[in-house]
Amino acid sequence: MVALPPRMVLDTNVCLDLFVFDDPRCAGLAEALRRGAVEAVSARPCRDEWQAVLTYPQLALEPSARERAVLAFDAKVRLLPAATGRAAPLPRCADRDDQKFLVVAAEAGARWLLSRDNALLRLGRRTLRDAGFAILTPEQWSSAWNTGAESRREDPCSYPLT
Repeated sequence: MVALPPRMVLDTNVCLDLFVFDDPRCAGLAEALRRGAVEAVSARPCRDEWQAVLTYPQLALEPSARERAVLAFDAKVRLLPAATGRAAPLPRCADRDDQKFLVVAAEAGARWLLSRDNALLRLGRRTLRDAGFAILTPEQWSSAWNTGAESRREDPCSYPLT
């Protein structure tokens, strides 16, 4: 039987860093996704938020840049069916708009939710204990993944939490 790559969920800010700004802090993540070493997953509500954020005036993205960002997301992130409500009990995020990322991570069996959002990052220990996934920044994830923790990827507890 072929082992499937571990799953992760990327919040909208991480998607911006990865697919719009080509942030060098996400280089390790980009490479792992490119190689298929990990699988990024999402769901329709998260993708809808992603598309809405790309139109924000603060970003000042040209239509062609928005289109490239959407295509990059669609090429690297697998869209899953709608939530079933069968996820483990999850903590409530202070920012209700971010709760959907917790639900997707839990229902997808993701090992990681990558975020820069402090409200989500504060929940990392609880989600690890209660739902089996860690919430990390891309830098935390890349550091652990690239310093030999790849061999421990079966155990999300081996990744440092904030």
